[in-house]
Amino acid sequence: MATTKITVNSNGSLRVEGDFEIVDKNGNVYDLGGREVISICRCGMSNNKPFCDGSHKGHFEHEAVAFSLPPKKP
Repeated sequence: MATTKITVNSNGSLRVEGDFEIVDKNGNVYDLGGREVISICRCGMSNNKPFCDGSHKGHFEHEAVAFSLPPKKP
């Protein structure tokens, strides 16, 4: 089993838990303040991007149901 789990929440964020780090486009590591669980914004409305601040509530709809991706192109 992976040491990091990402859960796609219906109508909300991506919940990330486990052993992970998050870096910006330059490779700088975000200081997560010791957190082992965080939520990443999917709606684009957060004032604390890339982290979720709950701004999506009532403004973002997506039913999170797992599916298989098509085969990888050669």
